Amino acid sequence: MIVRSAIPRKLVDFGVKVISSLAALLGITILAWILYEVIKRGAAALNWSFFIHLPTPPGLTGGGVANAILGTLIITLLATLAGVPTGLLAGIYLAEFGQHSRLGSLVRFTSNVMMGIPSIIVGLFIYTLLVLPKHHFSGYAGSAALAVIMLPIVARTTEDMLRLVPNALRESALALGAPRWKTTLQVVFRAAKTGLITGVLLAIARVSGETAPLLFTALNSPYWPTSLNRPTANLTVTIFNYAMSPYTDWQEIAWGASLLIMSAVLVLTVVARVALKEVKK
Repeated sequence: MIVRSAIPRKLVDFGVKVISSLAALLGITILAWILYEVIKRGAAALNWSFFIHLPTPPGLTGGGVANAILGTLIITLLATLAGVPTGLLAGIYLAEFGQHSRLGSLVRFTSNVMMGIPSIIVGLFIYTLLVLPKHHFSGYAGSAALAVIMLPIVARTTEDMLRLVPNALRESALALGAPRWKTTLQVVFRAAKTGLITGVLLAIARVSGETAPLLFTALNSPYWPTSLNRPTANLTVTIFNYAMSPYTDWQEIAWGASLLIMSAVLVLTVVARVALKEVKK
């Protein structure tokens, strides 16, 4: 039996640990730098006027992004109402009824592919489907684009969370005479409730900062979103337009809007991670 020295393996192990630690430190440093810059530049723009006033015409100081905030909330809400139930139903089918079927495999493969599709492709798809036939942009088209992005995320998270529920719970409910649908909704869903909410929060956080799909669908507007059947104000496209403008006050508002979106996404992500951690305990 040949006895090999453990020194080379320990050196390789030490080298991999050092490289991994440096890579993690680099990523954390860049993230902290981004957070610092956004907070430093955006905090100055956050005032009462920022939240309640409409944008001012080019060249005039003051104003806010109240219409964009409201438009973003409405578009995201409609996208959630469309994408979350569909994603939940798809996840239920994958976890409870179509685990080993060909249709289930096809749905799972399609969901995985959709999760990797760039959001701008989704925006172009909805643009061709909803915007071109009507010859105008609309908030409804923007909500449809975000719903398509949310759907596979909710579907895969739902499938994973439902699979974590022990089969003994299903068998106990079925043995007591409960039908399959009632077992799924009242027993399995309750057991996986925290994980399902986590998936929904992660999906909302995922679409909250999307710009490309809304550029092709909702576009933007300087007015209140009184109707979603026309171009609708939203924060991400407003940030894009203001950041590219030559006006200093608009650029400052863009930083403030960036801070607002970043804070919302950060809060949703932290809440989702905490909830997911409780599920795994």
